[in-house]
Amino acid sequence: MPQMSWYSKATGLVGQPVGVSLTNGQGVSGVLCSLSDNKVVLQEYMYQSQFAAKQYPFYMIQDINGFPGCYMPGPLY
Repeated sequence: MPQMSWYSKATGLVGQPVGVSLTNGQGVSGVLCSLSDNKVVLQEYMYQSQFAAKQYPFYMIQDINGFPGCYMPGPLY
């Protein structure tokens, strides 16, 4: 079984926007829906008003990170 050091971090991110690094070098982002049955379910934006729940097997995951906060400089007029 591959090393899953990302798993404990990801359990606290369910329901949050995340970035996911895949073992093939690609990255995807969306809302983390669940971590179960050896797969990650991610709600991804497609286009217009369409979203898709995509499943990624644990072995394809290299890391999962929550989105950082937005920096908002001074007052905007």
